[in-house]
Amino acid sequence: MIIKMISKNNIGLSVFLSLFAGIFVVMPFISSCGKSTVSPSTLNVQYQVINLSPNLGPVDLYIDFKIYNKSSFIYPSASGYFYLSSIDTPFQIRPSQTLTQTQTVISTGNIFNMDDILKPNFKYTLFLTGLTGDSSVTRVLTVDTANLPTVGSGKLRFINLSPRSSGLDVVINGTASIPFTNVQYLKQTPFVQLPAGTYDFQIFLTGSTSIVQDHPNVVIQDGRAYTLYAYGLVGHTTDSLAFGAGVVTNR
Repeated sequence: MIIKMISKNNIGLSVFLSLFAGIFVVMPFISSCGKSTVSPSTLNVQYQVINLSPNLGPVDLYIDFKIYNKSSFIYPSASGYFYLSSIDTPFQIRPSQTLTQTQTVISTGNIFNMDDILKPNFKYTLFLTGLTGDSSVTRVLTVDTANLPTVGSGKLRFINLSPRSSGLDVVINGTASIPFTNVQYLKQTPFVQLPAGTYDFQIFLTGSTSIVQDHPNVVIQDGRAYTLYAYGLVGHTTDSLAFGAGVVTNR
């Protein structure tokens, strides 16, 4: 009887050890399958979408084929930064599935399929621009993480997102000392440092003395970084294609 009990105990112990070892074999696979639901604080990737295509219509962001945003991205509003809980590709921009009665879908199907490499602890902005009529809708992804300015200063860059525009110049507080000159469509400048204060940004076509957009009373705060961007079509002032400018805070 004692021999039989020992034999049964040995069998039970063997089964237990096998199950225990199996758990350790399976756990890494469970962990890897869960990479799409990482805590936002673990990734610390911040992302925003700014839809600057005047006739694209509202759009949604899909990550790994699942819709990510709660509210669609509409022209020309900035979404503000949100944390990503997944960076599994593909990232996709698709026509909105949550339209209001006054909104219509102009584009159909998948608009963009993106496989950008996003790094933890960085900020990004996805700008959408171009026109559906001439199939020029495109995108620009900017890296918004900048080094700290010196004490008492902020940082600013400029990006030209105005379709069909030639180069654009930016005059700041009546001077052209800041090197925002002949910035071509879809191009961005490096961040430059400005003393903290209130600024008037005037945008010109390169080589012209006529202001196409005046963007006054922009406050540059100590330790902050900003992006000034142009959108819409030069020469349009009151319709849905009107030229405009905006500023977003990057840090």
